[in-house]
Amino acid sequence: MTYHISPSLLAANWCRLGEDATAALDAGADSLHLDVMDNHYVPNLTVGPMICSALRQYGINKPLSVHLMVQPVDNLISAFALAGASEIIFHPEASAHVDRSLALIKSHNCQAGLAINPASTLDCLTYVLDKLDSVLIMTVNPGFGGQDFIPAMLTKISHLAALRHKHQLQFKLAVDGGIKINNIKQIAAAGADTFIIGSEFFAADNYATVIAKLRHELSR
Repeated sequence: MTYHISPSLLAANWCRLGEDATAALDAGADSLHLDVMDNHYVPNLTVGPMICSALRQYGINKPLSVHLMVQPVDNLISAFALAGASEIIFHPEASAHVDRSLALIKSHNCQAGLAINPASTLDCLTYVLDKLDSVLIMTVNPGFGGQDFIPAMLTKISHLAALRHKHQLQFKLAVDGGIKINNIKQIAAAGADTFIIGSEFFAADNYATVIAKLRHELSR
């Protein structure tokens, strides 16, 4: 199993975002995660496509995954794709036509993913699983960083991993929310392979040390 670590820029220092993003990648992160919130679908307001574009102009050239916690999604899908997103993930509840929104992402040559909220089932994936590059299991309620991992999500991760195996698919099984050094091994054992890490990562004095500790836990 290949594991991917993707720091969430929501927890970075926004006064030096480019520097923090570069430092995270230099420390060994596989990609970066950008949380987009609209104070409508979720009770918080963050950033728009200009920040994505600015990161690319700053020199960030590794994969940049954009997580849209917005409603509606289609206009921002196109805007973020043009701004340099590598992957665009949205919540099925936020789109009137999930299949169409996924096709829109693909039309921009971006990877496409769906995010599943803690209280949501996996049923919405039934007819689109073969079109997904990733499924993001929200292990906290979306909208704010610094929340604790919801233990019941381990069962959902396991169910999704079994579904992936049953249909012999290759989508990434990502998790976001409350991922820490002391629980990442358990979450990986449930079937996750991509870890969105915010507060645990950017609060550290040494990013490389955090990456090393996370990878050590994953290798045990």
